[in-house]
Amino acid sequence: MELPGGVVVWAITHHDTLQTLLADPRVGKNPRLWTTFREGRLPEGWPLTNFVSVPGMVTADGDDHRRLRGLVSQAFTPRRIAALAPAIEARTIALLDRVAELEGEFDLREHFAYPLPMQVIGELLGLALEQQDRLHELSDTLVSSSATPAAAVAAQRDLNALLASVVAAKRAAPGDDLTTDLIAAREAGPSTDRQQLSEAELVGTLLLMLVAGHETTLNLITNAVRALLAHPDQLQLVLDGAQPWSAVVEETLRYDSPVGQFPLRYAVEDIEVGDVVIRRGEALLASYAAAGRDAGHHPDADRFDLTRQPARHLSLGHGPHFCLGSGLARLEAETALRHLFGRFPGLALAEGRTNEPIASFVSNSVRTLWVTVRPAG
Repeated sequence: MELPGGVVVWAITHHDTLQTLLADPRVGKNPRLWTTFREGRLPEGWPLTNFVSVPGMVTADGDDHRRLRGLVSQAFTPRRIAALAPAIEARTIALLDRVAELEGEFDLREHFAYPLPMQVIGELLGLALEQQDRLHELSDTLVSSSATPAAAVAAQRDLNALLASVVAAKRAAPGDDLTTDLIAAREAGPSTDRQQLSEAELVGTLLLMLVAGHETTLNLITNAVRALLAHPDQLQLVLDGAQPWSAVVEETLRYDSPVGQFPLRYAVEDIEVGDVVIRRGEALLASYAAAGRDAGHHPDADRFDLTRQPARHLSLGHGPHFCLGSGLARLEAETALRHLFGRFPGLALAEGRTNEPIASFVSNSVRTLWVTVRPAG
């Protein structure tokens, strides 16, 4: 598969093959394993450069990955996520109160699906409200596959600078948040040994938490609402209590994965896959959206079906890099959908509106979701 800039990678689209390779020790995440990257042959200003090279969990293997993951994992234990439920519920209700004041058609993505996960991750990281919209704008450019080289470089520079300023502010005035905890972990390391967290890893970890903590959940909520409104028979199943909201979340993750494709992984050695060989140093693109529609694994794969059993998918990853925030994303999405349709059972797609797809290999959703509220029944 050819990515923007003529960069060629292997796209892994079949569910079973992808599941195997995601957990295969012969596949790594460190970009130095990639011949194209190591030899400096990426095009200048390539839109995904920062995505594949930022220091942190997403580009680490082995002991480095376990070290970095361990520093963050305490913020996402089942107990801590459960403790967030009342606050998420309150934020959801408050946002829907504002939605109720809108008249006529409105963009549900802008007014509901975006602010909920951004507010949640913003509070976890200790971000000021005035920083959140700018961070979202910059992260949108970061995951875009259509940004110009100049725009990609500028977004990378500005995003790193803004996150560095967040770190500086937290050093000066620590808070009860994950950023402060990560700073403490970095500065507690013995000066004679390897520090637990380098400065670059600190900023890279915040970047990962920011993008993964709101972009993916934003897409998940948007895609779930769009699917339910396009399939009223399935919506009725949850409204009647025949299926739980968790079934909506899991089927949406399979049917319309919020992450279309995740760059990149690299062959540590030659790997035989069927009748082809992925050579050492070549790159692999995890195509989650395609794997979710793999008819060889999911019967009637193009059908949105809340009764599907078993509800298996790879949209949250597999193996050592399985999504650390999966529990939080599921909680936010289930809470959002339950309250949204409980409050507005007459929600419908706005007629005559076009919701254009996001121009991205990574982010899989639509740029807007225009809806209207009609009287129930």
